[in-house]
Amino acid sequence: MPQPKLWTWPFIFLILANLFTFMSFQMLLPNLPPYIESIGGSSLQVGLITTTFAFAAIIIRPFIGHLLMTRPRKILVLIGAISLLVMTALYPITQVVVILLIIRFIHGIAWGWSTTVNGTAAVDLVPRRRVGEGMGYFGLSVTVGMIMAPSLGIYLYQNYSFDLLVGIAVALGMIAILLFSITSFVTPEQVYKNQEDPPRFSFTGSLIEKRSWYPALVTILNTFGYGSVVTYIVIFGNEQGLSGTFLFYFFNAVFATITRPITGRYFDKNGPWKLIMICSVLSFSAMWVLALASSNVHLVIAGAIFGIGFGSMMPALQAWVISKTTTERSGIANGMYYSSIDLGIGSSAFILGFIYQFVETATLFKLSSFLFLLVLLLTILDYRKQTEPWVAPE
Repeated sequence: MPQPKLWTWPFIFLILANLFTFMSFQMLLPNLPPYIESIGGSSLQVGLITTTFAFAAIIIRPFIGHLLMTRPRKILVLIGAISLLVMTALYPITQVVVILLIIRFIHGIAWGWSTTVNGTAAVDLVPRRRVGEGMGYFGLSVTVGMIMAPSLGIYLYQNYSFDLLVGIAVALGMIAILLFSITSFVTPEQVYKNQEDPPRFSFTGSLIEKRSWYPALVTILNTFGYGSVVTYIVIFGNEQGLSGTFLFYFFNAVFATITRPITGRYFDKNGPWKLIMICSVLSFSAMWVLALASSNVHLVIAGAIFGIGFGSMMPALQAWVISKTTTERSGIANGMYYSSIDLGIGSSAFILGFIYQFVETATLFKLSSFLFLLVLLLTILDYRKQTEPWVAPE
């Protein structure tokens, strides 16, 4: 049977637009904690800047999951992209931490909206038989944005100013809006053609896809480990006198990009389990290399290993979440996947914000690394429960 076509112009434009969206957002992410510190924020407020954002993103997603069943994709995508642009532009207007936390909360709502809608639009455009490969390529826009943009943001913040950093983030957001505006999307009627009436809204039903809860739990633990990196790596670099913190993100992006086509095809053929097992061990190892780093070479090595491990694991987890549910519930499952990311990173920032008062930053990386071993354990347990060979969803 011939493979269904994956590379269409709408899918290509969506990947590019999503890349610029993530770059615009992720440029700010590692720089907000040191920026908050520089204007007099406490260690607890450093954690709250991430936790507040994550909480807002999570509570909005059930409403977006329901809207995706009844409203045109393009309108929802553009609302999300424009909202992100506006909130990004507001950061330099004040140096009052409380006001920044309010801006961060609203920004979280926009982020929860945008990621859920964009990810669901990608699911619509990917053939179900090629979900691992297709979402792997789409996930590359997420991963590269999560990895490459912070290195650029760190460079701009450390060598120029926070205002210039925000200005470039706004420019990238404008490019994303332009690309979204010329992209074609699948309509709700095409996705939910077997349903006569729109389903009633249920907050819990739109927040949780029960069939996908297990990979979502694994995602929470996985991103908890990553949360320590994104929140504290710039502070760690300053403490250790390392000038090349951006190198970690750069080589992370390079190696995540190189391995993505291979891991996506592997997922479709063999399923998620062995892939996630290998990636969790690599991520654990990278965290210890980072924690013990005393030179830029160590940052390069840690970034490369983390790019292969964490960079390959995230799209595999997304494809695993989606593969467990039906086409009609894919929007809700996708929203739950992104909420799992925000919950993992947000809870990491909050919990580590308390621990940070008593330990060195390197210790936070060491403690967080054990979350990847827990990911390994849960994946092994689920793999042993499988009684039939993996079959890619139709």
